[in-house]
Amino acid sequence: MLFRAFYALPKSIKGPDGKPVNALLGTANLILREVDKHNPRAVVLCFGPDAAAYRVELYPAYHADREAAFPDELGPQWEDSADFFGAFGWTVAGSETLEADDLLHSFAEVERKAGGRTLLMTGDRDMFQCASGPTKVLYVSTGKQGGQLMGPADVKERYGIAPKLVPDLIALRGDPSDGIPGAKGVGEKTAVELLRKHGSLEKVLDSAIREPRPALRTALIGDRDLLLAFKDMATLRTEKVSRPRDKRTDYRGAAEAARERGMNRLSERLLDLARR
Repeated sequence: MLFRAFYALPKSIKGPDGKPVNALLGTANLILREVDKHNPRAVVLCFGPDAAAYRVELYPAYHADREAAFPDELGPQWEDSADFFGAFGWTVAGSETLEADDLLHSFAEVERKAGGRTLLMTGDRDMFQCASGPTKVLYVSTGKQGGQLMGPADVKERYGIAPKLVPDLIALRGDPSDGIPGAKGVGEKTAVELLRKHGSLEKVLDSAIREPRPALRTALIGDRDLLLAFKDMATLRTEKVSRPRDKRTDYRGAAEAARERGMNRLSERLLDLARR
């Protein structure tokens, strides 16, 4: 969300110290819109390393093409994000070993086991594997007003497969944003066709010797171990996390934090919300 907001809003939005606050402001607005719409009992923001070590060990080229360093104007905002969002009464959670998506999945699992419901706000379609009865993905994409709720039926309508097969799909068709190439010559249409016919990546590979298309047969048989590694990489991990206690958004605390950073219009709006 911080990266999305940083590139969506001009860097001319600055605080009293003359440094940009566009990423913090944009992210706050994105989350507040959904808080107002869905009225969650708690909000958790997850942070983690860009590339988890276990994924790089499985495939060294994972995330290799991503920019190694933050843009200069984003670094200070990233460092300030815990204090800023903490003032909203939101929980800021981090992991040194797992990526933010893994952590989001972990909180969703804790909430599911406790009989609760979770909305996972993300711009990453990998998270569609989490969609279930109690867990919906709130997918934020460019050009859409607000997050798009994605449940199991929505994922199946979009891809033609169930959420549990999303890692299998990623392994076969690849994911350029993560540096995962997938099977040679296999696009989304062919990947979905194979998964609907066989039911899983493992069964696709076990049946590869009978595949009538020579190039596809060669790709599946020749890269079997690599494709299984891709699925492992795409499958979200869980970390032990505590279920967050009920904690409504602190609009007055948020208003003060926004004012301190020169976000005067946001501060006024937050004060109005506090008076309701």
